[in-house]
Amino acid sequence: MLFNSLVCSLLVLYPDITWLPFELKGLGRPEWLNHVGFFIFRSTFFTAMIFILVKINLQYFNTPSFKRRLVYSTAITAVCYIIYGGISLLIFTKMRHFGSLVLFQFVVVSILSSLNGHIIVLYTEKRKKEQEIEELTVKNLQSRYDALTNQINPHFFFNSLNGLTSLIRKKDDEMTLNYVNKLSDVFRYILQSDKKGLITLAEELAFVEAFRYMMEVRFANKLKYTIDIDQNLLGLRLPVLSILPLLDNVVVHNTIDSDHKMNVQIQINAHNELVISNPVYPKLTLPVTSGTGLDNLESRFLLLMGKPIKVEESGNFFTVYLPLK
Repeated sequence: MLFNSLVCSLLVLYPDITWLPFELKGLGRPEWLNHVGFFIFRSTFFTAMIFILVKINLQYFNTPSFKRRLVYSTAITAVCYIIYGGISLLIFTKMRHFGSLVLFQFVVVSILSSLNGHIIVLYTEKRKKEQEIEELTVKNLQSRYDALTNQINPHFFFNSLNGLTSLIRKKDDEMTLNYVNKLSDVFRYILQSDKKGLITLAEELAFVEAFRYMMEVRFANKLKYTIDIDQNLLGLRLPVLSILPLLDNVVVHNTIDSDHKMNVQIQINAHNELVISNPVYPKLTLPVTSGTGLDNLESRFLLLMGKPIKVEESGNFFTVYLPLK
């Protein structure tokens, strides 16, 4: 920053630098030293002023508006102009102190300092956003991997097989066939999710239907899903596998039995947000989970939708709001 300030001050003082040899011609030693001393003073003053102005621009002018930044810089420059004139008038009595060229140079300094501060702030913001996007991209990839590994794990797989075994023992061929088809749909959707970004609500709900069937069979009608969505809104889009972590959390974190029947409600509110809510029946022992499901979902929505999710927990109900595009 100091080097930048020195270069800017030399640019501002360029007319004085080119005229200095002509001013020194024919002068005696005292006047010659006085001229050189005044030039060094001006160079130092301008360098210091630009350095301070740029630093203040970066640290204290927290505004994206260049006009406002320029107004602040001009006010500080006006004070520096008065200080400069006072010092030079007291020490270098026979020099130019408040001339039009000097005033013009101070105006140029104000503009240059504002530009420097504005450009550096814009560059910093750009780099910050690039880093955030990079971090979100990594989190998005991690969340997709987690969604895949968390769902296709031995626990989920064996529970699915147990549900299938129970149907086979009941010798209900039609229900067994439906269960196998739904199980196939669930695994196919999860396996293909890493190739997708945003999908329609219709596609996501088709998967939810398959998952719902399996869960309702598994919990023997103690778990129910109520989906109330207008057909005209099924074209809205959201990140793939957005609903699954929330439905899985319902089963992982709640007691579901005859005394605690679970009803998960899925609907769209007036703000075009997908609202997923369920009553809270905490388990006696806390489940062992990674605790990153909602964080990963939040990261994916920030990356792909540019909007965060909202979570509300009233004690009796747990509700998540997913923005739709």
